[in-house]
Amino acid sequence: MRAKEAAQALGITQRMLRHYEKEGLLEVARSANGYRTYRAADLRRAERIRDFIATGFSTREIRGMRACLSDEGAGPCAGGIDKLTEKLEHIERLKVELDDKHRAILERLVFLKSGLEAAE
Repeated sequence: MRAKEAAQALGITQRMLRHYEKEGLLEVARSANGYRTYRAADLRRAERIRDFIATGFSTREIRGMRACLSDEGAGPCAGGIDKLTEKLEHIERLKVELDDKHRAILERLVFLKSGLEAAE
């Protein structure tokens, strides 16, 4: 399968596929004329990469979980649980921070609205 077809099948751009390759996450065979040729295993790997990115992982973080990207490592793999746990903890911290900011903005809005009402 060529890059355009692979990208369409994955719902991403050809540029994103090239980015996965450039980052060392995906190795794609080339035909005699130099075109990238994607096998079914390449598509499954790219799909896993895409899904990790969609859940907030950077390509650098995914590189640390290379073993989890292959068909052999698609299940439990060394380091995968640790990396997922770290990401989950990071997301939990971000949620707390966002909740604090949300609460502060709501309090500020109440204060400003009450000040405007008192002035009228």
